[in-house]
Amino acid sequence: MAAAARGCASFAPPLPSPSMSKFNSLSKSRSPPLHRCIIYSELKEIRVCTNRTCRRQGSMQTLETLSGLARPDVAVNSCGCLGRCGAGPNIVALPDGLFVGHCGTAARACQVMVELCGGGRSGSVDDAKTSLEALALRKRAESEIEKRDFSEAEILLSQAIDLKPFGGMHFIYKVRSLARLAMGDYSGALEDVREALKLAPNYTEAYICQGDIFLAMDQYDASEKSYATCLEIDPSIRRSKSFKVSFNL
Repeated sequence: MAAAARGCASFAPPLPSPSMSKFNSLSKSRSPPLHRCIIYSELKEIRVCTNRTCRRQGSMQTLETLSGLARPDVAVNSCGCLGRCGAGPNIVALPDGLFVGHCGTAARACQVMVELCGGGRSGSVDDAKTSLEALALRKRAESEIEKRDFSEAEILLSQAIDLKPFGGMHFIYKVRSLARLAMGDYSGALEDVREALKLAPNYTEAYICQGDIFLAMDQYDASEKSYATCLEIDPSIRRSKSFKVSFNL
């Protein structure tokens, strides 16, 4: 991997542990726009500092936003201090070790995600706006589901899908599947969960949802297969709340 990129802050070869590395500095106020940087490797993971200083600066909102907008092949995780407390909230993109500071609002987090994944393509500003709108609609829909207003949730989620957000579509399809399942629309629920799995083949919560749909349709063999697939992907899911609820454990 090259040691430096023209037109961008200096690069250093990434070390295995981000918390111990001297990352590439890319603050909001002192560095060029993110789209002018060269990302040498395909983005695999984003780590968000949730240590005390960054947490006070809004990193938990950043973590939530990035998690909701990430493509299925990009992991978003919290981490400890990245050693840049004055420029927080801080994130680091792996495997290249690209450091991004001042990422403390949902809008900033969304813009960073779009440009990291899209390489600063034209229209990225519009991508960020629509993706953030879709995320907000999904959050509203989840609130409606908690209130058992499944019809309103379905409307909101359909609006979110129509926006064609940059990332997080698999989450939206899965949530709409849950709403449709609760409304007794089994064919619509199954169609949505299949869309979610098409986008994210290892999405364990979608397999649980699919198993629940087949169970409601009295297709027990198919239901068991969905649950078994979920456990093959992640055996630890057996201890999760969603899995226990499905089996009344």
